[in-house]
Amino acid sequence: MTATMTARWWSSPITSGRGKFFGKQPRKEEKLVKYGKLTLGQVEALVNKLGGMEGVRKFLSGEPMVEQVKPEFRIWKTIKLGTGLKDCDDFLDAIKSAGWEFPKVGTIRMLRDSAFKTATKECEVDLVLVTVAELGFEFDSSTRRDEIFKRASKLGLKLCPPEVGPQLRLQYKEQLDEEWINIGMEPIDSPNPSLFVVGRHGPDFFLAHSEVYSDSELSHNSYLVFVRPRK
Repeated sequence: MTATMTARWWSSPITSGRGKFFGKQPRKEEKLVKYGKLTLGQVEALVNKLGGMEGVRKFLSGEPMVEQVKPEFRIWKTIKLGTGLKDCDDFLDAIKSAGWEFPKVGTIRMLRDSAFKTATKECEVDLVLVTVAELGFEFDSSTRRDEIFKRASKLGLKLCPPEVGPQLRLQYKEQLDEEWINIGMEPIDSPNPSLFVVGRHGPDFFLAHSEVYSDSELSHNSYLVFVRPRK
């Protein structure tokens, strides 16, 4: 799904043109009374930036904070890889059987690319769902893709294997309407560098894609999925 999408998609919160990610309207969140411009999600991002509740306690008590503690991102969803679906045709058949919208040409090209590989045996991966702001970037701004990925790595998160995209689509049956999740992965050139995107628009569930470059930008309230390594 790129800037050449059909007309009905322009009503969804998607940015178009080179170097733009799929965006997402933030979920409705309660506004804070004293600081009405901050949502609870933004407050959570501030807590993460201080290193979690222990960091907040130190900050409020005046204890010295020698270095910022890495936030402990909560597991959002655990999915299975290597479920027996091995190639593009397998995933297309599974998506069709599930009743999801059939992927567009660009997404199919990604699935057929040699860079798309699946796990050789069944395994689980723990996924973290974060906004750009929750990774510590400024509110009400856009951030380059390469900077986002570097920050995620610094905070202990890993890029997703390409298989996460179609597997998440198949296993995320309770997705919220108008939610668009960019898969934090090494872009696949098909022929332009692209990420998988898992989204929903009304009754339709999609495995889409978004063309990205090093200088592609993502707004502060857009969602990405990364892997949280198991200890």
